[in-house]
Amino acid sequence: MNLPLERGADGFIRDDHENSEFLVQRKAFTSDEVLAAEREKIFSTCWLYAAHASEIPNPNDFVSRKIGGREVVIARDNEGNIGAFFNTCTHRGAMICREPDGNAKAFVCPYHGWTYNTAGKMIGQPADSGFPDGFFDDGKKDLTTVAHCDVYRDFIFVNFDTGAGGLVEYLADAAGMIDLVADQSAIGMEVTEGRQEYSMEANWKLLLENSADGYHAVTAHASYFDYLQATNGTFRTDFNPTDVGGRCYSLGNGHAVIEYGAPWGRPVAQWVPQWGDEGKVAVEGLMEDLVERHGEERAKRIAQKNRNILIFPNLVINDIMALTIRTFQPITTDYLEVSAVSLAPKEEHPDVRKYRQYNFLEFLGPAGFATPDDVEMLQICQMGYQNLPEVVWNDISKGMNRPENTGDDELQMRSFWRRWNQLMATDVDS
Repeated sequence: MNLPLERGADGFIRDDHENSEFLVQRKAFTSDEVLAAEREKIFSTCWLYAAHASEIPNPNDFVSRKIGGREVVIARDNEGNIGAFFNTCTHRGAMICREPDGNAKAFVCPYHGWTYNTAGKMIGQPADSGFPDGFFDDGKKDLTTVAHCDVYRDFIFVNFDTGAGGLVEYLADAAGMIDLVADQSAIGMEVTEGRQEYSMEANWKLLLENSADGYHAVTAHASYFDYLQATNGTFRTDFNPTDVGGRCYSLGNGHAVIEYGAPWGRPVAQWVPQWGDEGKVAVEGLMEDLVERHGEERAKRIAQKNRNILIFPNLVINDIMALTIRTFQPITTDYLEVSAVSLAPKEEHPDVRKYRQYNFLEFLGPAGFATPDDVEMLQICQMGYQNLPEVVWNDISKGMNRPENTGDDELQMRSFWRRWNQLMATDVDS
């Protein structure tokens, strides 16, 4: 595939270590040819987040999702095994599941009645006349299964590439970040009730960059910080705003994280005065449990650190005040759809759950303090790209001159783009 881009020596990016400059071509955000190549080289080959196991806890539970441009059903079969298959009848192609979630012993195609179980096996059709003997034998008309479906710490991923490597290998050091999330509960984490779904007129990569960008918070979210400052008891009593201790890390394979001291309450186990004495008792009990299970050092990291985790290409785990799983799908070069859920310990105290859910809406919700700001910023970036070809490059250089990167540097974006460039390079002529 020929991509009509003005390219630097390294492809879509200029990664100049000598001069500490990292540039990305803006046409990567606007070109239909680029998006077509991304669908082929990234979304068809990488492991993609599909669902959390708690969303399908029982045999024959299912969810249907758009993943990597495909319509997919993730289900437990009658024996409780998790699998994934394409949501399209083998007869004439109609979607066999039109509900977002539920429990069903069979999926019946609404067009002609071909019927499949929750393992994707064809189990019946209303009229076999006109078909030769054995036409439906040996699974020839079963639903098509996704090439790979695997689970890490209850996070379900799929991969459409038959030659893909294993999930744990793909996650690299991001697996350790997922461990910090999963270890917040002794008996397991669960997706809470309610889902956020919204869209924006921006390229999908802009949201990926933004989701772990510590540099924009003070300016883009100034109203939220003003609100917190004016609200009594929202910060921990020993909070020092000059000593947040933020760092960003590359985790391999395009994954990255920013991690920093949380100035506000964290329902996992960090109390703030706003939560009152009852909340303090509940949270102190949670901390004692974390220390018992993980030791004091790891317990403090789990409880007192915020993490914005990027898992290439389109999964973001915001482990901040609430714990949000966010994924997004490119529809066109300048339009994407977002889906987000809240994750919490299964055994969580009702009062602590209340704090968590309030923040899930207040900060990261589509009508909250942060998300509308971010949507506006990303959309005006996309509008700014209309100034091609006169203005060619985005600058993502912040922190390249540091031996260790702070939380407001841009290493996490560079990690994404370097992996993106590697995967896309095979589709680009020199």
